[in-house]
Order: sequence, then C-alpha cells, then structure tokens
Amino acid sequence: MATLEDLARIIAELPEATEGERHGHPTWSVRGKSIAWLRPFSKADIRRFGDQTPPAQPILAVNTADLHEKEGVLAAGIDGVFTIEHFNNYPAVLIELSVIDPGDLRDLLVDARLAAAPAELAEGFDG
Repeated sequence: MATLEDLARIIAELPEATEGERHGHPTWSVRGKSIAWLRPFSKADIRRFGDQTPPAQPILAVNTADLHEKEGVLAAGIDGVFTIEHFNNYPAVLIELSVIDPGDLRDLLVDARLAAAPAELAEGFDG
C-alpha cells in the first residue's frame, strides 16, 4: 500500500519534476507537461458508481503516453489502478494509493515522466 509520503519520495527522485496546483489540487509536471495530479471524485463521479463503494481517497491520476499504453496498464491488472467514465478517451489512469504497491506506483510515475519529458531528459534517465 502506497502513501502520500511514498508519492512525495518517488516524485522527488524524478529529475526536473516540479509540484504545482491544478483546480486547487497538487499536480506534478516536467517542464510544464503534467505527469500526475491528485484527483478527488466529483459528485457526478460518485453518482456513476451507483451501489458500488468508490475507491478510497486519495486518488492519483497519472498520465500515460497514449490511449494504447493506458489500455495496456489497465489490462495488466495492477492492484489499485482503474479508470472512470470521465477519463474515457483520455490517456491517464487513476490510482487508489491505499491499494497500489509502492513499486508499481513508481513504475507508473517513471513511465509518465518519460512520456512527458523532452527527448534530452528522457534519454538521460534510466528510471
């Protein structure tokens, strides 16, 4: 199970990752390109869960390189990784931090950073 402290530690290890704010919530980017952000559920999101209990907060959204990669991440069946209707046709997955393994979280954040970083930064980082 990952924590916000694990998230902060992993982000700190990513070269040129900076913290900012998006819609009042923490977001992380590399040279202005978003890699991840805390993404609480809206009232509409919660309604769409119907009788199901929504995943527990905090929820982290993590960008993927493209929709093909997103489908691959979802198909991998990583505990804590999911999507919702609002993210249809958007290259990002959602992560329930209290469920995901910290190593899996790190892998997803490294992949997001590599996808967002300019070529010269991506080439110099082996993850």
